[in-house]
Amino acid sequence: MKSKLNLDINKIDSARNAARSIAEEVQEFIDRHTTSTTERTVARLLGIDGVDEIEKPLPNVVVDNIIEGGGLPLGASYWIGNAMLQTGDCPQIIAEKISRGELDITKLPIADENRIQEKVLEIARENVDKIAKRRDERDNFLNTIGEGEKPYLYVIVATGNIYEDVIQAKAAAKQGADVIAVIRTTAQSLLDYVPYGPTTEGFGGTYATQENFRIMREALDEVGQEVGKYIRLCNYCSGLCMPEIAAMGALERLDVMLNDALYGILFRDINMQRTLVDQYFSRIINGFAGIIINTGEDNYLTTADAVEEAHTVLASQFINEQFALKAGIPEEQMGLGHAFEMNPNIENGFLWELSQAQMAREIFPKAPLKYMPPTKFMTGNIFKGHLQDALFNLVSIWTNQGIQLLGMPTEAIHTPHLQDRMLSIENAKYIFNNARNLGDEIEFKQGGIIQTRAQEVLDKAEKLLRDIEEEGLFSTIEKGQFGGVKRPRDGGKGLEGVTTKDDKYFNPFIQLMLGGEI
Repeated sequence: MKSKLNLDINKIDSARNAARSIAEEVQEFIDRHTTSTTERTVARLLGIDGVDEIEKPLPNVVVDNIIEGGGLPLGASYWIGNAMLQTGDCPQIIAEKISRGELDITKLPIADENRIQEKVLEIARENVDKIAKRRDERDNFLNTIGEGEKPYLYVIVATGNIYEDVIQAKAAAKQGADVIAVIRTTAQSLLDYVPYGPTTEGFGGTYATQENFRIMREALDEVGQEVGKYIRLCNYCSGLCMPEIAAMGALERLDVMLNDALYGILFRDINMQRTLVDQYFSRIINGFAGIIINTGEDNYLTTADAVEEAHTVLASQFINEQFALKAGIPEEQMGLGHAFEMNPNIENGFLWELSQAQMAREIFPKAPLKYMPPTKFMTGNIFKGHLQDALFNLVSIWTNQGIQLLGMPTEAIHTPHLQDRMLSIENAKYIFNNARNLGDEIEFKQGGIIQTRAQEVLDKAEKLLRDIEEEGLFSTIEKGQFGGVKRPRDGGKGLEGVTTKDDKYFNPFIQLMLGGEI
């Protein structure tokens, strides 16, 4: 792609190299550690599901039993595989026996390590194949009924009741939406377990559960056949259960997942060590399942100024790109986030927003960039808000964004009604249709406002990344370089779930999903 912004390719390469170095240093930490959530995910992928008599999920029951016996460093695969050999039971029966107090998994005699791995691999391969088949189902839908044009029209449903969400999601699909995001109930990211079954009560959103995923997937497949295009389903695998929710989404054929450790660190105060380890496994699962990840850089601009701190968004995009590559996610599945969040009273603010969006497009040419609407400066004036969204939509089609999270005229007032969503979809469809090839027709003035802004942001991002490379990511976060939010390395939620791996640690899903046979 020829740069319309006259960006310095050497600076882009320098920034990318620094981000790679940052990611490699963190990856060394990740490779030495595991977490309670990662091991619960292994238990789920080995077929353990359901809850005990007090509604505690069985993956939690099993991993808590392993932790109590001091066995977490060896990993869930080791203990479950050994229990299968010693009892002759499948993982689900083993979990149920533990829940009834009939079995203490770390107190069993230990079998030969090679036999343990072989036993686990039998089930691991079967369940990895199940996820591969769900990915093939998506490909079949895309090849038969097709999908909408990019930018995908992405809208939210957030009633708190999965059955009400289905009604709203089907209505949105019929109005023209391409992606339905089921917003999670407030604070689910802080739960250190995943609720079970269908749910009808949530605040500001609906619980992310495997059954809720199944219900919505079935509904969107049905309405997709009706409207003649595949409707993508989005949810959230961020927070304390990142890889668990990724696994559930992979099994139920979700298509898009909000997936960003930095978001959890900064905005949910989740311990950075815990969530960076969890992010790695969650991204391996998402990559293998063909799920597009959405990263959370747009959120920085809700706490920091979009003009002054734009370079931190770009720096984070570079880092997220490298973390994703290490987890086997191709660029075509990297929905790197950014946002139209400048104060609308800034003179020539539209030119600056256009510059930002074009810059992201040029630096990450294959990524289905996720572009967020104006929210910070929305007011109760729905007419002004609708105009702000229209300008946001114009920038998106002009710069060839990938996923367009539509703004709502009532953004600052309430959760969207059906008619609010309809107006937003109409707004985007009108502008996208009328300006479809606008970006192909227009070039930018050499040395003008748009080029100069992009070059300045790239300069600052490259310098920041070089500083982080020298300082280290953990220390940089502690100093509040992203979103103006400081978080301590040993603070936040979930640190107690992190442990150093034993030499005999074994997680078959990492190698199987990254394409290496065991």
